[in-house]
Amino acid sequence: MKKTTSRHKRDAVLVAFFIILSVMVLLLPTGFEKSAEERSVRCRGKILSVDNSDIRQMGIVKTGNQEVKLEILNGRFKGRFVRGNNMLMGHMDRDKIYAVGDTALVMLSLDQNGNITFVNPQDHYRLELELVLLGSFSLLLILFGGWTGAKALLSFIFAALVLWKVLVPLLLQGYHPIFLSLIIVTILTASIIFLVAGINRKGMVAFSGAFLGILTSCLLATFFTRKFHVHGAVMPFAETLLYSGYGHLNLAQIYIAAIFIAASGAVMDLSMDVAASMDEIVSRNKDITTLEVIGSGFTVGRAVVGTMTTTLLFAYSGGFITLLMAFMAQGVPIANLFNFIYVATEVLKILVGSFGLVTVAPFTAIMGGLILVKTNRVKNR
Repeated sequence: MKKTTSRHKRDAVLVAFFIILSVMVLLLPTGFEKSAEERSVRCRGKILSVDNSDIRQMGIVKTGNQEVKLEILNGRFKGRFVRGNNMLMGHMDRDKIYAVGDTALVMLSLDQNGNITFVNPQDHYRLELELVLLGSFSLLLILFGGWTGAKALLSFIFAALVLWKVLVPLLLQGYHPIFLSLIIVTILTASIIFLVAGINRKGMVAFSGAFLGILTSCLLATFFTRKFHVHGAVMPFAETLLYSGYGHLNLAQIYIAAIFIAASGAVMDLSMDVAASMDEIVSRNKDITTLEVIGSGFTVGRAVVGTMTTTLLFAYSGGFITLLMAFMAQGVPIANLFNFIYVATEVLKILVGSFGLVTVAPFTAIMGGLILVKTNRVKNR
């Protein structure tokens, strides 16, 4: 009973610490806040009427200007009726067409006196739906997982804040992408595992295995990215970033970092599965030897890896399914397909990430045998 109470107290202290840390990260300035925000206002606007007379359609592409009349729904200009222009550039992935009744995210440009000079309906307003979806996910996670689900939700929020408020700004400032990302992913891995599993031997085993798997993915990504002659410009908006005054960035190294960052979640999942199974085995068999524990870890790892190896394949292939469809529709030979740089970069992500995923099982098993059995014997003396 005392042991359970002590564990709950440690969990409560750890949760309180990460709540405070998350708030601090949330309030942390990135250094990229735009001073122009003083002369612009973002708000929601309801589309009251549209004028499509200036829109020209050529095939499936639309260009021209859509004039819209809006009612401002919030902020200092709430209730004001304004007119804006929705410019169509002929890019289907970025253009949008408004209809009466839609809600848009509107940017109002102001002059020195605070009067509206330009109205730009930037896009359909989706933030409320995103919050509803996040709230539903959070509620389900807590209802199903209880206290563990609440800790998992906290780790999710903390990881998202660190990536946005720490990793991205430091990358923009020119810090070494690989070293920086490896340090931050290591910190996040430790935080998530110890927050969810607690600061105990099971958490230590899971963290050790996950770190070694992530490090393996990092080394392989660094080596094979050079061998594949892949540059980071294949990533979305990479060239836009260079043309926006960030020509000092090393896109190839950012691409390498993206590989092991993307694989780290699955790696943590697998390491925790193996560590939890090994910890349960040791707790029920006090006389088990190190080799027996490692053997059990390998058995569990083989069973889990059997399905986890396809996780990254599905995750990545879903993102470029239209690219595969375009090549197949044009009858491009499969050799040309897999040699194409956009496909080769995805193949590199899948295989390197999967390689790290496979190695994390034996790494965790070995670390479990060394940590769990040693700790168990010391406790039994």
